[in-house]
Amino acid sequence: MTVEIFNDRQCSAMPYVRAWLFGVAVLIFCMVIVGGATRLTDSGLSITEWKPLLGAIPPMSESHWLEAFQKYQQIPEYQQINKGMSLDQFKFIYWWEWSHRFLGRVIGLAFFLPFAYFALTGALNRRTAIRCGVLFVLGGLQGVLGWYMVASGLVDRVDVSQYRLAAHLSLATLIYGAILWVAFGLGRMRHAPVSGRQWLALLITGLVLLQIAAGGFVAGLDAGFGYNTWPLIDGAVVPKGLFVAEPWWRNMFENALTVQFNHRMLAYVVALLVAGQACMVRSRSGFILLGAVIAQVALGVWTLLWVVPLWLGLAHQGGALLVFAAAIWNLHCALKGEQAAVMKTVRA
Repeated sequence: MTVEIFNDRQCSAMPYVRAWLFGVAVLIFCMVIVGGATRLTDSGLSITEWKPLLGAIPPMSESHWLEAFQKYQQIPEYQQINKGMSLDQFKFIYWWEWSHRFLGRVIGLAFFLPFAYFALTGALNRRTAIRCGVLFVLGGLQGVLGWYMVASGLVDRVDVSQYRLAAHLSLATLIYGAILWVAFGLGRMRHAPVSGRQWLALLITGLVLLQIAAGGFVAGLDAGFGYNTWPLIDGAVVPKGLFVAEPWWRNMFENALTVQFNHRMLAYVVALLVAGQACMVRSRSGFILLGAVIAQVALGVWTLLWVVPLWLGLAHQGGALLVFAAAIWNLHCALKGEQAAVMKTVRA
């Protein structure tokens, strides 16, 4: 068990540091939702350049809009799918993608400026400062990964690679969870998993993250727009055609039927484990997680049966992040056990 050391300044600043981290987590939540809207409206390839600084300025005149539109007209998505679209239609998809990128820049500033202030004024102890520094670097890598994803759809494809999309979503979720983990743990005792309950909580958290990554492959292949029945899929519990591609492993990532089947099955596994934990442990965090999972499963079925309308698709994506936050909280509660919030203070 590790006890972190905080001086008086760090103890008094702790509520503000925690509020800042929760605020950034909310912004990341919004970022993922806007990213989902960008995907569902097929807007992600509308901006064909990556300009980390100047890209924050949208087209300001008709000539600038025409220039951006002409660049979009050079890529396969326009030539094979959207050929003949109007400038107003282009503006619609452009604004979705611009908003997604702009929000990413806002998050970078919202994280870095308070981080610099807290670090320079001694409000963060060494361990917390290192963790926040790592989170900032991961945020920068997420921006690079986002462009790497977009670049996959600019030359030979009419959409982005599902592999890169799933990686982009997974890293965003990991950063979101890590920020919550740091915020939840400020000033509290924690230790590595030792009991069955703690290992189960860790397993559930990992499976929820895996399920979100699987959802990224569903989105990347538009797999939710097919096989829109439940509880059967293509008329069977285990449909034919799950492993038609060679080699077999490609089906896990490139076969829309297999990808959707895996997403469903993993949802059932998570739901059963969470229900079992709630029955055995009977903790508040476990019941909150169970409620979130039940709501998310219902949203997933609803979204599937209605063939992924925009608002339901976004609700389902947001629900996934809420489930992950509940899983992080459940793991945090399991690891701290019955210990009260404690910290060791030293005089500066």
